[in-house]
Amino acid sequence: MAQDMRVRRLDLGYFVRPASEAGGPHPRVEPVLAYLVQHENGLILFDTGIGNADPETEAHYRPRRRDLRDALSAAGVAPEDISLVANCHLHFDHCGGNPLLGGKPILVQDVELTTARNGDYTFDELIDFPAAAYEELTGETEVWPGVWIVPTPGHTQGHQSLVLRQSDGTVVLAGQAHDFASHFASDQLARRAALDGVAHPLPPYPHWLERLAEFDPRRVLFAHDCSVWEPA
Repeated sequence: MAQDMRVRRLDLGYFVRPASEAGGPHPRVEPVLAYLVQHENGLILFDTGIGNADPETEAHYRPRRRDLRDALSAAGVAPEDISLVANCHLHFDHCGGNPLLGGKPILVQDVELTTARNGDYTFDELIDFPAAAYEELTGETEVWPGVWIVPTPGHTQGHQSLVLRQSDGTVVLAGQAHDFASHFASDQLARRAALDGVAHPLPPYPHWLERLAEFDPRRVLFAHDCSVWEPA
């Protein structure tokens, strides 16, 4: 069922990805973006920014943070106004503001939470903090009318995206399912070529693109790219 929802992007800072991880000779500066969704049932916050890390991680990524409270205030809301929190995954640059939202339901795939709690994945204080209130999901679910959580594994096994069935077309908040809109576009074209019967070899693409295609997305937004994918 289509809904009238407002989606607002929140700038929560940036970090510097070292050249060794950027796939080229130079480091790359990447934004950290969250999304505030205004639904008739309340406000959903998708991702919460960069958490505090140990000195080694701080030196490795050189993050510059914008406080979640300041970003929400600029959008005209306060942490207590949030109804639901969803993290695409639980790395420290996506769940850093969760401890400010104690008592709020946090939607997470069960495999993601288990992985985060097994160590060597994120920072414990960002996961199990006072009044942490997780709602563990196993796969896809419609959490509110027109609001779907869809597993999009790859970057992590428990990665998930938020799908919003709006009256003017579906919006997908894809988190880090792809690093860039251009990477998503490439995988979309690989799927199209396969469906068109183009002879192999063809590049592989994530199996969950088939499920997203069923929602007929009009816009796809990302956690580390300000660009927006739209169909040709």
